Amino acid sequence: MGTRYTAVFHASAQVDAPLIAARLFAAVDKVDRQMSTWKPDSDLNRLNAAPQHQWQTMPEELITVLEASLQVGRQSSGAFDIGVGDLVGAWGFGPGSGQPDERQIDFLKERTRLPSTEALEIDRARGMVRKKTPIMLDLSGIAKGYGVDALAHCLDGFGITSYLVGIDGEMRARGLKPDGRAWAVALEKPLPGVREAMGVMELTDTAIATSGDYRHRIRINGRIQSHTMDPTLRKPSDNGVASVTVIAPTCMLADAWATALLVLGEDAGARLARERGLEALFVLHHDKGFRQLYVGREQPVG
Repeated sequence: MGTRYTAVFHASAQVDAPLIAARLFAAVDKVDRQMSTWKPDSDLNRLNAAPQHQWQTMPEELITVLEASLQVGRQSSGAFDIGVGDLVGAWGFGPGSGQPDERQIDFLKERTRLPSTEALEIDRARGMVRKKTPIMLDLSGIAKGYGVDALAHCLDGFGITSYLVGIDGEMRARGLKPDGRAWAVALEKPLPGVREAMGVMELTDTAIATSGDYRHRIRINGRIQSHTMDPTLRKPSDNGVASVTVIAPTCMLADAWATALLVLGEDAGARLARERGLEALFVLHHDKGFRQLYVGREQPVG
């Protein structure tokens, strides 16, 4: 996934640390081998390369992520759409040269396009997926979160009930630390090239994920563009939202919803978050700084 993972845990009994480390690596490696857009032989890329209307056998984990992706896609009215792989590549954010392809961008803007919710068909009972129309899938907005959940399930399997696991900025916590305190996670200021905390959020038995416009950026015609695609406009999202952080029961859902709310923007995103009972923190560009908009139960940032 082009980044690092972490696992911090406390166990009352003697544990086999090397075995746990090996199982943790195997958990995230399995996700990467199935869902990477950068690995030519991943199961996701096998599905991308498959002819339309032909059923393809897919791993259970990948099917789980595809189903969740389509669910969030429907609930967000298409703001979250995994069928943007061709857009990601055309704008220079996918595997390849890293340079925008303006002719491909123009072509994709004009082409009639079905959302992934209509273009994909999943048969979980048979473990099979097929494409009804040509579509390139990209799971960058959800696979990392699922990888965090895989780390959590790995530690659950060892009977560990106090941990904080993460991949880059996506985290999931269980239980409390031995001193009885919740796990403290720093929220990063959405500044390009800067690692500076904006605040701290305490987590217990929950997950957190952030999507923003301050990582994976390129300059196009003198303008900075972010990697998150707006499926409707068919271009990088650019709506004044610097980042969105979401708290959810699983990191997979937190990851997907953070992306969806970022694309929707301040008004529509906050409205949908309230309607769906989501806990979300919007950080908005404001003059030369930022302002915050929180939707949820209580103000979490310290």
